[in-house]
Amino acid sequence: MDASKARPNRSRSFTNNRPARPQGQRSYPRRDQFDNSDLGDTIIVSGVDSDGDRSRGPRRPATSAARPSRGFSTERAPFRRDARPQGGFRRDARPQGGGDRFGQSRGGGRGRGRVMQTFDVSQYINKNPVTPDTEPAYVAKHTFHDFGLEQDLVAAIDGMNISTPSAIQDQIIPHILDGHDVVGLAQTGTGKTAAFLVPLINKTIKDRNRLTLILAPTRELAIQVEQELRKLTPRMGIYSTTCVGGMNIRPQILGLKRKNHFIIGTPGRVQDLMDRGLIKPGTIRTVVLDEADRMLDMGFIHDMRRILKDIPDDHETLFFSATMSKSIEGLIGEFMRNPITVSVRKKDITNSITQDVVYYEHHHKFDLLATLLTKPEFERVIIFGAMKHSVEKLSQELVKVGIKADAIHGNKNHGQRQRSLTNFKTGRVNVLVATDVAARGIHVDNVSHVINYDLPNTYEDYVHRIGRTGRADKRGAAITFVPKV
Repeated sequence: MDASKARPNRSRSFTNNRPARPQGQRSYPRRDQFDNSDLGDTIIVSGVDSDGDRSRGPRRPATSAARPSRGFSTERAPFRRDARPQGGFRRDARPQGGGDRFGQSRGGGRGRGRVMQTFDVSQYINKNPVTPDTEPAYVAKHTFHDFGLEQDLVAAIDGMNISTPSAIQDQIIPHILDGHDVVGLAQTGTGKTAAFLVPLINKTIKDRNRLTLILAPTRELAIQVEQELRKLTPRMGIYSTTCVGGMNIRPQILGLKRKNHFIIGTPGRVQDLMDRGLIKPGTIRTVVLDEADRMLDMGFIHDMRRILKDIPDDHETLFFSATMSKSIEGLIGEFMRNPITVSVRKKDITNSITQDVVYYEHHHKFDLLATLLTKPEFERVIIFGAMKHSVEKLSQELVKVGIKADAIHGNKNHGQRQRSLTNFKTGRVNVLVATDVAARGIHVDNVSHVINYDLPNTYEDYVHRIGRTGRADKRGAAITFVPKV
């Protein structure tokens, strides 16, 4: 059954008008017709182009993708067409009228003299990453039998063949059980979802009147949390409703009219349902802000403030993030009371993933990509594009040349996005083309490569992108396409 038509989960079990400009038809050889002999292993050039000159800065990105529609897109191009960002630019800083081609604002015009960051291609190169297994393995101080958890919950965890908690679980679960506000700093793939679900489920078993609100940046991540909740609570009579945008709101409304122990959702939809009086903030005992740095980056700060302002002051707040920026510190100071911070962040992820660049000329960009994807080591690949329309077009062009590809972006409805993600997870396709926003919450194991087909807007976006590979103790590789100048 299509997930978009499913009734909201009452879980008994664990776990976010201008049409496109017409493009000329290009004829590409099929996958088995590519000749790699003239490209060989010289495509990756370690920051120096074929003439030996190091790139000083990018021009406007050259791509064959259609120009995005101005009609109904929610993922707007951050800059106008003749001044697009090329790495290291702030999304909200628009050099319209004063920026030079290297991203430096010259002042005047609508740029208002704001100084932009200079693109530095060297930040995308690290051919000798630190070997992940050089760090000593973490030795847990507890087992799941040592936390004092309810027997039904311990049995469910045993049934999942999990015996030893991860570092974030081992260190933070006791603090949550004791009722403290906590800040958990951990990268993706470290088990942070179970780190907050396990103690909260335990509290719910003891007090069936508890209500927990979990906020996540994307519907994919919210659904993953809900799935994890179901796995951990089989036949326990613990109920939840998932409230996310992009899906029919009526089943969610019906779900909220029944008894819930967990409400899991994205900030915008949760705020909408609160405004309708369907989520009563006065009954919420615990709030979890999952991937808070992503929610902040995506502009949910105002929704988060509105949601939290009417929740009783004595509620518990659990805050999980991969980074600790000044903005995050401000968020913690605003929302939390004397939190205990647990950090299990490993070394900078950019130091443990092989990174390199591909220089391209406009008419050869797609051919270079397709040739790379024919190499046997590119087993499971996520490709990042800038815009929804270009992402869809790129996936279609890859399919035409015999590459098993699918796309995930904001123009697809929930059911379509879930099918694309399932196709990628199950191996029906080995290439997933995605926008930054749609990729939030994509957690797929054994991604061999991340390819930045279009440059990220900021270095933080770059780090988030390449974090889709090299998860846990696995090795990964990232390749960034850079235009020749």
